[in-house]
Amino acid sequence: MPWEQVREVPVVYHITGAITFVNEVPKVIPPVYHAQWATMWLAMRREKRDRRHFKRMRFPPFDDEEPPLDYGDNVLDTEPLESIQLELDEDEDAPIAEWFYDSKPLIDSPHVNGSSYKLWNLDLPQMANLYRFGRTLLSDFNDGNYFYLFEPKSFFTAKALNVAIPGGPRFEPLFRDADNFDDDWNEFNDINKVIIRQQIRTEYKIAFPHLYNSRPRSVHISPYHEPHNLYIRTEDPDLPAFYFDPMIHPISSRGVAPKNELVPHEVDVFGGDSNGEDDEFELPDECEAFLADDDVETDRTADAIALWWAPYPYNQRSGRTVRAQDVPLVKNWYLEHCPPGQAVKVRVSYQKLVRPSLPLSLSRPSSLLDLSH
Repeated sequence: MPWEQVREVPVVYHITGAITFVNEVPKVIPPVYHAQWATMWLAMRREKRDRRHFKRMRFPPFDDEEPPLDYGDNVLDTEPLESIQLELDEDEDAPIAEWFYDSKPLIDSPHVNGSSYKLWNLDLPQMANLYRFGRTLLSDFNDGNYFYLFEPKSFFTAKALNVAIPGGPRFEPLFRDADNFDDDWNEFNDINKVIIRQQIRTEYKIAFPHLYNSRPRSVHISPYHEPHNLYIRTEDPDLPAFYFDPMIHPISSRGVAPKNELVPHEVDVFGGDSNGEDDEFELPDECEAFLADDDVETDRTADAIALWWAPYPYNQRSGRTVRAQDVPLVKNWYLEHCPPGQAVKVRVSYQKLVRPSLPLSLSRPSSLLDLSH
C-alpha cells in the first residue's frame, strides 16, 4: 500500500522457480482502510499541486514484448521508496495517530479479536476521526430520493421490459418473445384499456409498470418516495452541535392581529394585548426548567450526529474484517447520475461501470444481468 514502505508476506514458490504466489489474504477494517485511501488521495492532490512536472502512469506499464523483471537483478538490492503518510495532529488525531498507518491496525488491542483478525470494534472518537478523513471520498448526496428510478429494482424492471433508463445501463432482453406478443387486442378495440394519446416516457413505464405496459413480467416495484432528509453536514468544526441558521430555516413573519379580533385567553392569563405588544412576562421564582443542570451537548455530540447519518463504511462501529479488494472506495461516485455537461466517453463510462456493480438478486433468474461484457 502507498502508506507502507515494506510489507513482508508469506509466499509459495513453484518448484521450477517459474512463478511465485503470495500466500496471504489482506484482511482490513473497512472504515480504517477507506480512511487510509482518503488520506492518500489528499496526499496525491497536494503532490500534483506542488510538483511542476506531473505525469500519470499508463497501464499496463510494460509492453507485451518486454521481458519480465528479474527479482534478484532489479528488486533485491533496490532501496524501497519512502512511504506516503500525512502528518497527524497529536491532539485532534490522538485516537488513531499511533496505529493508523500500521500494516494491521489495532492487531494487539482490545478492538480486534486477536491474531486471526476477523472481528473489530471501534469507539466513537476513533470513528469520528476516521470519518473526518474519509469524507473526501464520500458523496454529498444523503437523500435516498436522489436515486429514484436509478437503483437496482428500477434496473431490473428496465431489463424485464426491454427498455433503457436515460443515463442508465443497457441490458440484453430478459424475454426474447416480447416482439411476438399477440396484438389481436390493442388499445383501440379493448374496452378495458385506457387510450393514452401522448408519447409514454420510459420513466413512466418503469415507475408504474402495470399501468403503462401491456405485458409486464418479472418487474420490481421500487419505493416511490422516502422521507425527506433534512440533515445538513457541518463544514465548520467550530460550530456547536445544535445551532440555528436563519439562511436555512428562516422564521416567517407573522402579521399583527387585527383590532377587531377577540382577546385571546392567553392574553387574559399572561398579560399583554392582542396587537402583539406583550408586556414583559416573568416566571415565578419556584419554577425551574427541566434538565436545567444537564449539558445540551458534549464534545462528542456533533461527531455522534454526523456518524448517525454517515454512509458505509462509517455507519457501523463493529463488524467483520473483509478483503482489501472488497472495500468499495469510489463506487458511490459512478452509481450516481452522470454530471451534466460531460463528454460522451465519460457518460459511456458511467453506464458501463453501473452494470457489473448491480447486486444479483437471489429471486431472479440467472440471466437477469448480462455480465458477459
